Amino acid sequence: MDKIATCLWFDGQAEEAAKFYVSVFKNSRIVETSYYNDAVPSEAGKVLTVTFELEGREFVGLNGGPQYTFSPAISMFVKCETQAEVDTLWDKLVEGGAPVQCGWLTDRYGMSWQIVPTVMLKFLQDKDREKSKRAMQAMMGMVKLDIAALEKAYDGR
Repeated sequence: MDKIATCLWFDGQAEEAAKFYVSVFKNSRIVETSYYNDAVPSEAGKVLTVTFELEGREFVGLNGGPQYTFSPAISMFVKCETQAEVDTLWDKLVEGGAPVQCGWLTDRYGMSWQIVPTVMLKFLQDKDREKSKRAMQAMMGMVKLDIAALEKAYDGR
């Protein structure tokens, strides 16, 4: 168990969301589920929390109610090695959600995700500011990120 885990507040969909996320990412699993007891009679027997791991990172889904919702101020940043990985994760996560811009999407639960090719991180850190600028400009015009188009812009082709 990690000392620090990310807690995600849901309005009754924690178990459904955890199962969905675990189905999207390799090396992922549901660790445990806890339930409300009779201390909260209206919720007794319903799922309280679901602890799950995505690629070895621990999360806790909490069914806390409608008081709080997700915002893009917090997002899941996923580093992808290939276009196939970008495409697969994008397509699964955006289903029932909405594409945004620059590799961002909102999933069916309202969680924001950034699906980012690792090559883009390299481009943004390049000491050649013109190359970096071209890659950034190309990214700003995209919704789902396209590695070949980013490379073309970076190289000035």
